[in-house]
Amino acid sequence: MAKNSAPAPNDAPSEGTVLNGGGGLNGAPAGKGRATPSRAEQEAARKRPLVPDTKEAKARAKADLASQREKARIGMANGDPRYLPARDQGAQRKFTRDWVDAGWHLGEIVMPAMVLVILATFVNIPALQFYAFVGLWIFIVFVVIDMILTSILVKRAVKKKFGADKMEKGLGWYAAMRTVQMRFLRLPKPQVKRGQKPA
Repeated sequence: MAKNSAPAPNDAPSEGTVLNGGGGLNGAPAGKGRATPSRAEQEAARKRPLVPDTKEAKARAKADLASQREKARIGMANGDPRYLPARDQGAQRKFTRDWVDAGWHLGEIVMPAMVLVILATFVNIPALQFYAFVGLWIFIVFVVIDMILTSILVKRAVKKKFGADKMEKGLGWYAAMRTVQMRFLRLPKPQVKRGQKPA
């Protein structure tokens, strides 16, 4: 009784497959004229990435990311709710920003005042340096007072517009910190003019 032949391995081509352009009848190429890919070769082909990992693809992805970031930056600067961070979201936060931006605040010139004091230290006049520092500290005290008043007045305005039971927390601090930013550096950018009553 003849022994059964050993099973062919998975990677072996099936019967009847023409290898390397092997001939059919009369030595002519038959079928596809090439070997059928093995299972291992087919699996390797499936695992190849659809998008080639080339310098062009990386550059294109980098350009797309930069474009999205620029779009988000412009949207945030213009106050577009889709691009605002959580701390700037909501109608009450927008009202607070508009309320602050509609007025004048001492905190807006803190940075220029500090620069002037630093320049005064380079002048070899001790009296000028002393009075510059004293004047700066006095000015900062008035800035703090303005921040406190702004916080109180903003919360009062928000209560009147939205209701005391619906007022969000942190609006006073949010308004106070915006007053110490120079107007052209504020983000989101001011949407109202000086003296314009916020909606």
